[in-house]
Amino acid sequence: MAAPTKPHGPSKDGALTDLSLINFTNVVDEVLGEKNGNRKYQAPIIIGGIPRLPMHKQEVRISKFFESCSFKFCASGVMGFALGGVFGLFTSAIDPMSTMSTETPTTKMVLKEMKARSLSYGKNFAIIGAMFATTECVIESYRGKTELINGTLSGGIVGGVLGIRAGLKAGVIGSLGFAAFSTAIDYYMRHM
Repeated sequence: MAAPTKPHGPSKDGALTDLSLINFTNVVDEVLGEKNGNRKYQAPIIIGGIPRLPMHKQEVRISKFFESCSFKFCASGVMGFALGGVFGLFTSAIDPMSTMSTETPTTKMVLKEMKARSLSYGKNFAIIGAMFATTECVIESYRGKTELINGTLSGGIVGGVLGIRAGLKAGVIGSLGFAAFSTAIDYYMRHM
């Protein structure tokens, strides 16, 4: 006949048995103790007075993905399209219809106008946002610095490219205007 085994958990009176203490000790040793060979002790890095542990490989990979120029291009294009769509809806509600016919507009005509205006504004905002974000990211990558001048240069380039279609004077004015606007917004966002 087999010998009776000891229970693995606490006994009925609440006291821990020898076997449960050994199991608990082994688990603690595997997770926190010297048997844990997978983890190396990493001293916290102090950035600006706040101690932080170094990032893991996955965190570094995710951080690089979110800071990549392709992600910024896509994200600003999508956000620009959404914001432009909202502006298009708003302006189509205030402005008279572009068809300017003498007949009373039907619901179908109004919805068609709202759709056309939203798509037009969304497309334009998406293009401008994607151009600006990509240009700023390329300038930042080339210079290796995140400074206010990156947004200013990017605004000047994008404003000039958009304005040059209407002529040289419009290109210069667009370049200066967009550079000033992007500098003001960037300055405000950094010092807010």
